[in-house]
Amino acid sequence: MLLQQIAMTVAAEGEEHELAPLWAEPWVFGIVMFAILLVMMFVTLSYSNLGNRHTATEEHADPHRQHPNKHDHGQGH
Repeated sequence: MLLQQIAMTVAAEGEEHELAPLWAEPWVFGIVMFAILLVMMFVTLSYSNLGNRHTATEEHADPHRQHPNKHDHGQGH
């Protein structure tokens, strides 16, 4: 089967193939992809300061947690 496909590919190399029609100029595809990636980059960067919205607080040792911290240094109840 594979040999038949190779033979057909070699036999078809001499023939001229018509390229598929494009709905826009080739440079338009590059510009559109660049713009989409820029938008996704700005969306990603917009989430970069979410950790700075509130002041950091110490986590209390919750004895009812599923896996409590065994090394809480006496901070818990």
